[in-house]
Amino acid sequence: MSTHNTFTSATNQDESPILEVRETSVVFDMDRGESRVLDGVDLDIHREEVIGIVGESGSGKSMFASALLDAVVDPGVLTGEITYYPEPDQPVSLLDLSKDELRRTRWEEISMVFQGAMSSFNPTDSIRGHFEETIDAHNENFQEGMARAHELLSDLYLDPDRVLDSYPHELSGGMKQRALIALAMVLQPKVLVMDEPTAALDLLMQRSILRMLREVKEKYEITMVFITHDLPLVASLADRMVVMYAFEFVERGSKEEVLSNAAHPYTRALLNATPSLGIDPDEMNPIEGASPDPVDVPSGCSYHPRCPLADELCVQEDPQYQTVTDSHEVTCFHWEEAADAVEYALPEVRDE
Repeated sequence: MSTHNTFTSATNQDESPILEVRETSVVFDMDRGESRVLDGVDLDIHREEVIGIVGESGSGKSMFASALLDAVVDPGVLTGEITYYPEPDQPVSLLDLSKDELRRTRWEEISMVFQGAMSSFNPTDSIRGHFEETIDAHNENFQEGMARAHELLSDLYLDPDRVLDSYPHELSGGMKQRALIALAMVLQPKVLVMDEPTAALDLLMQRSILRMLREVKEKYEITMVFITHDLPLVASLADRMVVMYAFEFVERGSKEEVLSNAAHPYTRALLNATPSLGIDPDEMNPIEGASPDPVDVPSGCSYHPRCPLADELCVQEDPQYQTVTDSHEVTCFHWEEAADAVEYALPEVRDE
């Protein structure tokens, strides 16, 4: 299991990062041993980019999202360095903030859309009440904040007055999800982290929300971290894509590189297993085997028990990052053989 995953970007090297993640881990002590659910990850997130974090359930995606906000719940222990740059020359160490400073940073600087819009709202309070409480809790100008709420809801193709006067149960799933995105943006954060924001929605609503997010991103010049198990879905929105497996980053590149020339056998298998309107269900191949137990991650390359290319080297040694192109990196000893070993059809990018 890797203890140092250097994964700095080969793309956008002249662009300043808004977030730097270094040697970041999350560990839970359990009765049956230490559970490492994020394992020494490194990543630069660039200002105003959309970066997609992709992997199976249990790969560590949601834990990475929580780490970005220093929101790992007890008894989890978050270690490493997470540096936020509100301006290029103003580093802020998120893990060293006081409780009050961290409370202000969340929502005002870095905001999050959690999984499950229904469970994110208080069912006894109106949508208006949620906006008012958020604005008041952060001592924002009330009139300006509510004006932004109206504008954001309109940008997301909702009727602001109708939505604000509704209770959560009176809105459809897609309406609740869009209202939650507006709520997450009402304090004008610079970074928006979205954890499976469209998972419970049908395909047409997913596409609709992705179109809206592209428009909102351009208008508000916000950085987005979009976390999902659905690689083709996020490809329609993302500039870069990062693939997670066994609590580490195993591949990263521009969306074009990752979609058309996936270099890690796991990424290729993940693409092969993703449902798509353009692919016959009989051609889909679920990934054999199971994701690793965080208490017992395999030695060497963590993917080797499921990988058709695995040999003794993979069992014994942890692969370091290899350069595929200037904008594409992968952790695999045999990435040059992956295309022949794991074929996949180019997935439909669901953007329209």
